[in-house]
Amino acid sequence: MTERVTRAYSARADEYTAVLGSMDAVHPDDRALVDAWAAGRRGPLLDAGCGPGHWTAHLARQGNRVIGIDAVPAFVEHARRTHGAVDVDIDFRVGSLDALPFGDGSVDGVLAWYSVIHHEPPRIGGPLAEFRRVLSPGGGLLLGFFEGPAVEAFDHAVVTAFRWPVPSLAALLNEAGFDVVDVHTRSAPGHRPHGAVSAVRR
Repeated sequence: MTERVTRAYSARADEYTAVLGSMDAVHPDDRALVDAWAAGRRGPLLDAGCGPGHWTAHLARQGNRVIGIDAVPAFVEHARRTHGAVDVDIDFRVGSLDALPFGDGSVDGVLAWYSVIHHEPPRIGGPLAEFRRVLSPGGGLLLGFFEGPAVEAFDHAVVTAFRWPVPSLAALLNEAGFDVVDVHTRSAPGHRPHGAVSAVRR
């Protein structure tokens, strides 16, 4: 995430958190998908780009060991204050997805839920490589994104984001050392098309 994106989210962190920072704002299909994915992992999970921390806390309350990381300090402060010691002990950290502060093979799953949508297409390989590095062999990645017919920028509510066709993103994951195992798409009137790809590290 670039400094420009971090600044844009920092300026609107309170607004974003109020609107989207709880599981009540999550689509039921997304919750079911993430829950099923997490249930198949056996080791620690990383919520990469955790935002206000609601997914991190949800996964922890399902019995998973999970760490949340985000580049926006205001999000991490909110997550620590709201979720850090409510009924589970969660580790929230400030950090970049382009240089994750974790050891090689140290996690069994990476949830990247809309956390790479602001990476320009030539730069998205950076976080994908980092996800692969921190995953153990056979570890799982679940990546949520805005789906579209072409790789293209659009005016996201906070800062410029990018749509991806599923085949284009799947090809990049393959190049980064992942095997795609499942793909989900969803569209509804008045909402941008949604995509999710589940992959495992080779």
